[in-house]
Amino acid sequence: MQANPRHLAITILCEHSKSRLPVDQLRDRILELHQFASPNDKQLTMALVYGVLRHQRYLDFILSEFSKHPLQKMKNLTLQALRVGLFQICLMDKIPPSAAVNETVKALRQAKQPKWLTGFVNGLLRNIVRKKDEAKPCSSKTMPLTVQFSHPDWLFERWKKRYGEEKTTQICQTNNLQPSLSLRVNTQLIDRDQYIDALCKINIGAEPGITSESIRLLHFKGHISRLPGYENGYFMVQDEGAQLISLMLCPLPQGKTLDACAGLGGKAIHLAQMLPPESELVAIEPDKNRFSLLLQNMVRMKQGSQLRVLQTNLADFRSQTDTLFQSILVDAPCSGLGVIRRHPDIRWNRCENDLERYQTNQIDLLNEASALLSSGGSLVYATCSTEPEENELVVAKFLESHSDFRIDKPQEIPETARNMIDAQGYLRMLPDKFHDGFFAAKLLKA
Repeated sequence: MQANPRHLAITILCEHSKSRLPVDQLRDRILELHQFASPNDKQLTMALVYGVLRHQRYLDFILSEFSKHPLQKMKNLTLQALRVGLFQICLMDKIPPSAAVNETVKALRQAKQPKWLTGFVNGLLRNIVRKKDEAKPCSSKTMPLTVQFSHPDWLFERWKKRYGEEKTTQICQTNNLQPSLSLRVNTQLIDRDQYIDALCKINIGAEPGITSESIRLLHFKGHISRLPGYENGYFMVQDEGAQLISLMLCPLPQGKTLDACAGLGGKAIHLAQMLPPESELVAIEPDKNRFSLLLQNMVRMKQGSQLRVLQTNLADFRSQTDTLFQSILVDAPCSGLGVIRRHPDIRWNRCENDLERYQTNQIDLLNEASALLSSGGSLVYATCSTEPEENELVVAKFLESHSDFRIDKPQEIPETARNMIDAQGYLRMLPDKFHDGFFAAKLLKA
């Protein structure tokens, strides 16, 4: 049986609401069990899931204005179906409202919901269609900004205190956009301009990014495996901010480099491609699934001669090695509040108290990594968070107990990104059209 995009979107949202697992994990697990009539159906499923998560608070506000039945008393399945239907009505211009209602009701019937419930959903959505102008974003003067831009109160207020209301509103608007797609070209195999020409020949718009290896794809909607040279390792999908973090550690010295939290390997492979001859990069990752993807990316990107990967965590690795490294990258696990645009469920899965918990783990990682760094070596600490508790406060606490370290200004940040390095030498990036939010600090061991 071919998959119904609305039914699958509702299923994924229901699972996310119950488990609070990252929506990417649920997406991959659920979608691999279904067949789609066309790639467009799969894209529609994910557009609905991510769209509802991006605009969830706004959608609930509209639903509560029209529904006599309180949202908090609705079944999870009913509420998610209403959100999916309303998102199509209010925020997907290419789908006729009647089709949005009919297909949403059809998805509930496929889920074997009783007639009275499908009738309730049908009636509520059709009533909203009749009064659609009242449900458009920004139409209500009484709608709070946190509702209008669909962010938690605590997060909006803490950004407002730091950046002001106008900048905070811009960040929220950026978080609700579909993320741009950036590539890092494998310049060991192909020149960036050559690859841009190859894309243009097949009518894929592209332009140079902020680094000498980055490319911004313009309006590309297909799967990355369809891009030329994917199997040949010509490129890796990587945010421009993430590429800058790798450059923070450069120039890499002769010897050994450690990526202490390698994840899927984007930064590890980037660093490996910049290693001097007769040097080695060790990349460690404890999670089984991420480590498997790291291996796949390493093979596809034609890396291996200078890159060694291990499935372990930093504490265990330290206890089992006597090796000292000349440079270390600690891309620490964090709240992810700088990458909400790519992971819209993060805003609903985090609370302010989480920041202290992340900070404790981040300082532990820095302590472990510092013991593996040779004298005169460099350590880059990075997060995809915008929050001080995970960024400069972590660095400050680390320096308090490590007098042999000092902040060092990066040397190889491109001129186009110099404005992102502040007076202290920190890399700070807020989410915008072309990149996510990142922080990085380069520390030098005396």
